Amino acid sequence: MIAQGAGFQIGYDDQGDGQPIVLLHGFPHDRTLWAAQRVALAPQARCIVPDLRGFGQSSSHGPYSMDQYADDVVALLDWLQIARAVVCGLSMGGYIAMALWRRHPDRVRAFVFCDTRAGADSEETKQRRDELIALVKRDGTRAIADAQIIGMVGSATREHRPEVVAALRAMMGRQSAAGISGALHALRDRPDSRGTLQTISVPTLVLVGEDDVLTPIKEARVIAEALPPAARARLEIIAGAGHVPCLERPAATTHALSDFLATLG
Repeated sequence: MIAQGAGFQIGYDDQGDGQPIVLLHGFPHDRTLWAAQRVALAPQARCIVPDLRGFGQSSSHGPYSMDQYADDVVALLDWLQIARAVVCGLSMGGYIAMALWRRHPDRVRAFVFCDTRAGADSEETKQRRDELIALVKRDGTRAIADAQIIGMVGSATREHRPEVVAALRAMMGRQSAAGISGALHALRDRPDSRGTLQTISVPTLVLVGEDDVLTPIKEARVIAEALPPAARARLEIIAGAGHVPCLERPAATTHALSDFLATLG
């Protein structure tokens, strides 16, 4: 499906009934990352799964920032006439969720922060983002997929589920150069969100893959421990998964999300 804005389009899926949940993919993915959860949760929830700006079927022109991505999500909610939703963000999607709380807290029913972190990039990481921007300009998007794929999945996935690795690599390689470069700039320049966490007053689940090396368990604990009592924070670790448990352990990820949604009434 396509939502049309003023000179901008957002590709999205909309499936199911019940409590709306927005599932935000990471970098450099598209909305198919959440395909298993979209289908499995449909009897329980209305799953809204967008392509972020520059990815999938969404427009690729700027500006690119976490604030802009957050505003794009709200524009989609407006298009669909949804007042409030559970917001689930993986990796970069988590950064967008934090920006959404700063800009549009009234639109959030609850949060799921999945394989993400609250801090800003270190100087070393910023330099790495700049190197990847140069890489995509020089060698194209498949080079980004090759550079990122090892860190994206856990060792169990690499060893026992090569079809998942191949599908993820293909997903990453088909994204636009403009979207990847824009996202890298947005990632590099995003603000520190640790203070934002301390203001969250809606129920929050923190999910992380046991073998995630990009945003490891310690980063998930930082998020969970920074949340105030009003967030009723829960931390769940998905065994045998790396950075993308929704692909690596789809049933376990769906179960965690389903249980959390059930607590919201």
